[in-house]
Amino acid sequence: MKNIIGSICALATPFRAEALDLAAFGVLIDYQLAAGTQGLVVAGSTGEAHALDQAEYDRLLAFAVERVAGRVPVLAGTGGANTNKTIHATRRALSLGADAALVVTPYYVRPTQEGLLKHYTAVAEEGGLPVVLYNVLSRTACDMLPETVAALATHERIVGIKEARNDAERIAAVVALKSPHFRILSGDDPTCAQAMLSGADGVISVVANVAPAALRALSDAAREGDAATALARDAALVDLYTALGVEPNPIPLKWALHRIGIGNADVRLPLVPLSAKHHERVQRVLDRLQLLQAVQHGHSSAA
Repeated sequence: MKNIIGSICALATPFRAEALDLAAFGVLIDYQLAAGTQGLVVAGSTGEAHALDQAEYDRLLAFAVERVAGRVPVLAGTGGANTNKTIHATRRALSLGADAALVVTPYYVRPTQEGLLKHYTAVAEEGGLPVVLYNVLSRTACDMLPETVAALATHERIVGIKEARNDAERIAAVVALKSPHFRILSGDDPTCAQAMLSGADGVISVVANVAPAALRALSDAAREGDAATALARDAALVDLYTALGVEPNPIPLKWALHRIGIGNADVRLPLVPLSAKHHERVQRVLDRLQLLQAVQHGHSSAA
């Protein structure tokens, strides 16, 4: 099992004319690896997993695994609203070469904490891959409580959690559960520096798509306990966090990636491209951080 720590990018999925744009996806992966990103998530919520059919999911994940060639862990988004379907998707990801499964809490169906415990235990025991739990109440209407996480953290095949709740009390509660076997990862860019300074092992980041070296530098400083450097690097990214949140993720992100030369701004319905009223605001942030030059030169000068 590869070590899942540090700056991990939740990759966007580039599209062109309703098809996967694997050439652009390759550029995005290369950009991440050159900048020091320490792990990649394929087909998570940022990757528009909901919009991929099975053949597309397979091609996307197989492409990423081949391109990465073992240099960093590849986590596959496999979570769904049904346990058997999640197990099947996790087995599929195993067959395609993923290192671990990122499994979101079952959305829409609103299971109890007992249901979550049984769901994740079944996925861990039958899916074949190490499991990283993913708690994101804002997207799922399902909050996995720290007591449930504590029970799951002892399972040998459950290796961490992406916690996207951004309150300090929740982060402290899950950080208390960390061990060499069970990693704590922030799922919220604007609070990830504080989470890592509080003991989290890393971040699964949206912003890393466009500013990977900056997120790696922030992560390194925070994980080393260098609060002054981490908070300074975090402050430099506040406008980017805000710009990429002006509409639901990954709408602004896809537009930003297009502007810095990676793919185009296409998203799939029911998502629509970034409203024109936000273009200037996002562009100003990209210009200030010199991210176009970063891609051209294969590294992020935003660091």
